[in-house]
Amino acid sequence: MATIDPSVPLHGGDPRGTGGSGGVVPIEVDKGLKQNAVGMLSSIVIGIASTAPAYSLAVTLGLVTAVAGMGLKSPAIMIVSFIPMLLIAGSYYYLNKADPDCGTTFSWVTRAIGPRTGWVTGWVMVAADVIVMASLAQLTGAYFFLLFGAHNLANSLLWVTVVGVIFLILMCVITAVGVEISARLQWFLLGFEYLMLLIFSIVALVKVYTSHPAGSIHPSLSWFVPNMNLGALSGGILLALFIYWGWDTAVSVNEETENKSIVPGIAAVLSTFGLVFIYLITTTAAQAYHGTAYLTNNSGDILSALGSDVLGSTLDKLLIAVVLTSATASTMTTILPGARTTLSMASHGAIPRIFAKVHPRFQTPVWGTVIYGIVSLVWYVGLTLLSQNVLADSIAALGLTIAFYYGINGFAVPLFYRHQVFKSLKKFFMLGVFPLLGGLILLWVLGASFDSLWYPANSASGSSWFGVGPPFVLGAGFILAGVVAMFLAAWFLKRSKPFFARKMETVEAMVPYDDPDDVFGGSTDDAAGPKTTTA
Repeated sequence: MATIDPSVPLHGGDPRGTGGSGGVVPIEVDKGLKQNAVGMLSSIVIGIASTAPAYSLAVTLGLVTAVAGMGLKSPAIMIVSFIPMLLIAGSYYYLNKADPDCGTTFSWVTRAIGPRTGWVTGWVMVAADVIVMASLAQLTGAYFFLLFGAHNLANSLLWVTVVGVIFLILMCVITAVGVEISARLQWFLLGFEYLMLLIFSIVALVKVYTSHPAGSIHPSLSWFVPNMNLGALSGGILLALFIYWGWDTAVSVNEETENKSIVPGIAAVLSTFGLVFIYLITTTAAQAYHGTAYLTNNSGDILSALGSDVLGSTLDKLLIAVVLTSATASTMTTILPGARTTLSMASHGAIPRIFAKVHPRFQTPVWGTVIYGIVSLVWYVGLTLLSQNVLADSIAALGLTIAFYYGINGFAVPLFYRHQVFKSLKKFFMLGVFPLLGGLILLWVLGASFDSLWYPANSASGSSWFGVGPPFVLGAGFILAGVVAMFLAAWFLKRSKPFFARKMETVEAMVPYDDPDDVFGGSTDDAAGPKTTTA
């Protein structure tokens, strides 16, 4: 198996950031991943599939409509939440163009802000992936039995957990065998999911205007205007953040993607557009069919609740199948970034060497995938045995981790490009204003999340841990645990000493430009790599 020597500099020159103001010719070390295995379309498919649109809508839309003061504005929330996602996707584009590392935010924050912040960010990224695996496995176990009409087994905690465990193991095996297989399977899974959501939405809207179901409402342009109070706006965005989360997987497989400094970033941006379209039409149709009260009362699973009414007693099975395939697609595309983040951290010398091992035949981080799978299984089974309420609260805490690691990219861009950002009006907006705005929005969401999750009444059980809500304790605990683990790695992990001695870096040229004032121009030769200088 291939491994990386942390003493050898990765792209960006000296791992300790001692390249000097004139920069160095960077050495890009091949981590052993399969090159050019993912094309543009597959990258977009991975980005959209990672969010699990059907699953995310099924379990979150009813919660959005339940937010106090939301009214009929859930489609507007989808639009407003899209804005920071687009801004942060743009940040991913520029950071990836400079540093196409599979560790993405971990690597970029390490360079722009420093190794300690980068390490904690990498921890939070992996933690978020592990947390959501429990929910995906639980839902898959239940939907597997519902698909065959076995409602008693679907309500059995034991059998749902057994199927969930088998499912997680199977997904880890598939992703370990190769990214190409995962990408091909994503085409089928996402195609079926997208098609069924479109069919559901179109049929629902047609029935609203023709057969007028009980409680139905004709859509209005006012639904798409976010003129609501600040509390409803922040609460809606907090929930929608989970719905949009996952498109960054398209960038996590950058080292296995064609033209890796350009294609992954474009795919991330296009993925957000694909998501806002399907979310808008599905949200509008679901809300119009029976009204918001029905969605709120069936918040556990909107699609299965509406399925038989909209599509009939036979075709509604397809909606169960589409949520199942959505969870399957999301699980695979959650394992991909989790294993690749740890691969990058190990390659940079931040964590033990075993995570840097890549299988010579499959050209995937097999050991990282195996360890990630084991941790996910322990987390899932442990939470299942502990409490279903704790499982639900851990998912609620995800908003904190998502807002943290997405938002920090918005601050990394102007820091990384601070010697370039004032050189032209275009750079001022694309490298300064827009990323910073995305980061500030998500910083506000992070603050709103802490405020909302602080109260015990907002937890799944309504219980209190240490006088505050369990989701707050879990979310803050995940981040705090990362800080503690970072200091332990810095103090006791000998191979991490060079990593933690690194200094902040700046980018003087992302690629060898034909026109140095054109941030979009120039060659895209990956082999040349970016030039970097220390701060």
